[in-house]
Amino acid sequence: MNPDLDLTVDRVIRAPRAVVWRAWTDPSRFEKWWVPAPAVCRVERLEPRPGGALVTRLSGDGTEFGPHLDACFVVVDELERIVFTTALDSSWRPAQPAPVLMTAEITLADHQDGTDYRVIVRHGDPAARARHEELGFADGWGAVTKQLAAIAEREAAR
Repeated sequence: MNPDLDLTVDRVIRAPRAVVWRAWTDPSRFEKWWVPAPAVCRVERLEPRPGGALVTRLSGDGTEFGPHLDACFVVVDELERIVFTTALDSSWRPAQPAPVLMTAEITLADHQDGTDYRVIVRHGDPAARARHEELGFADGWGAVTKQLAAIAEREAAR
């Protein structure tokens, strides 16, 4: 982790890693937490494997959906780590994503209370990191992590 280039989110999710993993890899679960409420997400492609696509659409009211994310998975280590980047789109073409170019690494580890969940979002230079932070990284990634935790914890309680 490089504090000049990276932003992080850390949380203990009170659910087993397998439940958190499914929330990341099952499209019907993923779209329930991936964007901050009240916005709505639609998964177009979720192929959790190296080189697989991560394509989502976004709607403010659930009726009209526009482009949101077109990314590529780089690493997928089952139950442990997911890495995706916006540097490549879902067709493996170099991308110029708005608002920032980033690579996100999500790690899951056992914790006595469930899952130690960590996100590191890497940027190419301090300006890109600063821009992402100014655009609301903490609020956005914090909100979706909270939503992910709520869904996983509900599922684990059943």
